[in-house]
Amino acid sequence: MKKNFSTIKNIIFDFGGVIIDIDPNAVVNHLKDNGFTDFQRLKEPEFVNILNQFEKGIIRAETFRKKVCSFLNMPLNKNKFDDIWNSMLYDIPERRINLIKNLKPNYHVYLMSNSNEIHYDMFVRDLQLRFGYREFDNLFDKSFFSFDLHLMKPDPDVFTYIFDHYDLKPEESLFIDDTPENILSAQKMGMLTYHLLRGSRVVNLFENGLLREDLDFDIIHEQK
Repeated sequence: MKKNFSTIKNIIFDFGGVIIDIDPNAVVNHLKDNGFTDFQRLKEPEFVNILNQFEKGIIRAETFRKKVCSFLNMPLNKNKFDDIWNSMLYDIPERRINLIKNLKPNYHVYLMSNSNEIHYDMFVRDLQLRFGYREFDNLFDKSFFSFDLHLMKPDPDVFTYIFDHYDLKPEESLFIDDTPENILSAQKMGMLTYHLLRGSRVVNLFENGLLREDLDFDIIHEQK
């Protein structure tokens, strides 16, 4: 669906799978290397709840490590645990850092991520050491992380928070994410959306600091 790009003043990027590449299967593989075999446990509601509590900042890293080790019956020290947990994260590509910088003269650029403090420490360190930014707010106009807001996508309240606190209008905002549920939630809030499919590259949506004129916005229909 083509849109009038002149109405877009704000671009809100997802992080994992959009700005930074991730591979959740890497965690599974590292668990396997350390003797874990009961992978169905990773799908159980109790484990999912532990993850969500951590991503929402309800529990801190130390508690998260203890809960996961207890649930999986895997005694891991802090360094080993964090190495496994961070194994899903790749380096932030320089091309995507340059993309954000090139967009800022033309748009307000934001970051919205479901993330947690262990991962945050990892990719902030990458941002500092490789690109010289102290934090993501020095690169983006503002960054939002679920563990800090205590809100997670696709909860519509996370979008409402941003609209209300930063005076953004949904109809002037483009949301780019790789998860259909998040895209649907943003659409229901009145935002323009682009679903970045696996294997696609976010840099290809732009040219010379602007959205490509031939870009089509995806329409994702809620499944009945």
